[in-house]
Amino acid sequence: MRVAMIGSGYVGLVSGACFADFGHVVACIDKDPAKIAALERGEIPIYEPGLSELVAKNMREGRLTFATDLTEAVRGADAVFIAVGTPSRRGDGHADLSYVYQAAREIAAVMDGYTVVVTKSTVPVGTGDEVERILRETRPGANFAVVSNPEFLREGAAISDFKRPDRIVIGTDDPRAREVMAEIYRPLYLNQAPLLFTGRRTAEVIKYAGNAFLATKITFINEIADLCEQVGADVQEVARGIGLDNRIGAKFLHAGPGFGGSCFPKDTLALIKTAQDAGTPVRIVETVAAVNDQRKRAMARKVIAACGGTVRGKTVAVLGLTFKPNTDDMREAPSLSIITALQDVGASVKAYDPEGMTQAKTLLDGVTYCTDAYACVEGADALVIVTEWDAFRALDLDRVKRLLKTPVVVDLRNIYRPEDMTKRGFTYVGVGRGRAPAP
Repeated sequence: MRVAMIGSGYVGLVSGACFADFGHVVACIDKDPAKIAALERGEIPIYEPGLSELVAKNMREGRLTFATDLTEAVRGADAVFIAVGTPSRRGDGHADLSYVYQAAREIAAVMDGYTVVVTKSTVPVGTGDEVERILRETRPGANFAVVSNPEFLREGAAISDFKRPDRIVIGTDDPRAREVMAEIYRPLYLNQAPLLFTGRRTAEVIKYAGNAFLATKITFINEIADLCEQVGADVQEVARGIGLDNRIGAKFLHAGPGFGGSCFPKDTLALIKTAQDAGTPVRIVETVAAVNDQRKRAMARKVIAACGGTVRGKTVAVLGLTFKPNTDDMREAPSLSIITALQDVGASVKAYDPEGMTQAKTLLDGVTYCTDAYACVEGADALVIVTEWDAFRALDLDRVKRLLKTPVVVDLRNIYRPEDMTKRGFTYVGVGRGRAPAP
């Protein structure tokens, strides 16, 4: 089938490349000529494992192309996916849908014959109705259907998530659109792709509800971690103990410095605003967002406490800047709040991240960026692990201890064992790993 993907950012590029790998003919459209020129040269603007190879393969085999003009791609398409950004709107936190609506107007102006227009972008409930209104207003009498098909891609594992999904949510009541969407996703499974057909508004709510629930799990275990620290329990054992209950599940029960990234902060805020406008506030989600914001700076206080109550005039080494490993995404990363808070109280900060330093340099001033983990640690008064990159999981700890001015390690991802670190002579602080209170 022929697919047009409007937007060549993270979601659009991954989705377009995967659809092409299924055998569909895909045109990815973006208004940024520099981005399109780079993609045509095989230069990928984001770091995502396996994406560069997937794009190159499908370009070479003629199934994946890039362009700035959507006219030809839309006119020949069986389905046109809208995969543009929906950032939080300044001032009120609502999702900014201007890019979605502009894409709808441009699609309407050139679509020819029956066209399935699919919102792949994360959008609040009711957006599909407005897209349909724009299409009808711009192109009276046109033959089309508007479908909601939210994405559920994890940065760092997006290709695997796309090709082996738990479910594919398709929101439409149009029988012909259902057939088109089922055919597009049919190559996923030899037997039957896990398609869940719903109403369009239901599909839109599913996306936000799913992300809000996962954000709630993260925030829940982070608060349990705080309790564990005070009562002498180990949050990792608690997480395993509750995660083995299949009603709860083990995923997203890893205590840390709070969630970040392009989805959870933005989507929880958008859901909060949508619910408030509907007169049905989601108070649990409101609390989740507030607690998560507070937690990031609280991690800086944990570092200060580990350094004897002050970091003024001291150097802190930070390993990991991105909001999670296997991505270069710095959006809402905990490191931003932690580093800024440390600098505010007089610390000098050195940092290293395998992929995120280019973006970090545009967001953080006054940081010394290093070439590797050991250069970062050298001469520092404390080491803070913020992102659990594989490269940080098996550091030469004897070398780390020699390089540090004082052997203080604050492990915000619990990737090392406290007893091992203590035996090696480190002052080690994890998250949610409390010591038993004195009798």
